[in-house]
Amino acid sequence: MTPNRHGSAIIEFPSELEIVITREFDAPIELVFDVLTKPEHVSKWGATPPDQMTECSIDLRVGGNYHSSFVTEHGTVCSFRGTYLEVEPPTRTVETWLFEGWPDAEAVETMQLHEIDGVTTLTMRLAFRDKAGRDHMTRFDGQQASLDQMEDILRSLVDLQGTVSG
Repeated sequence: MTPNRHGSAIIEFPSELEIVITREFDAPIELVFDVLTKPEHVSKWGATPPDQMTECSIDLRVGGNYHSSFVTEHGTVCSFRGTYLEVEPPTRTVETWLFEGWPDAEAVETMQLHEIDGVTTLTMRLAFRDKAGRDHMTRFDGQQASLDQMEDILRSLVDLQGTVSG
């Protein structure tokens, strides 16, 4: 892998209802997909220290549900849940998205992966139901850190020759 890409996510607001986050990883698309969709990986990057993940369940199929919950350093419980609408390994998922702390912030999240020469680009698009829901999303304190943790997990899974280990 090349030197780290920590802090390199690009967060854009293409409309009043959308947020798009783009990040590159020096890892094969299949591995990036696994780290994004398997509970044993998501549980390691879904909450950034000092927050602690307390639940991570993923039923990766159309109609399947996901739920993740974590506790902040101040004791606040944060919970995300949704239902998969499309699942196309290893390139795409589309799911409903709800942060239970903001019941009006419902969205549809599309996760798209594309690989060129061993670099996989992740594009996550959140399309909110209305502007009030989208307006909650003005801070992304943990997003860069979560993506950086994903990179660290990917680095640990790719050996020096660029083959997947474990």
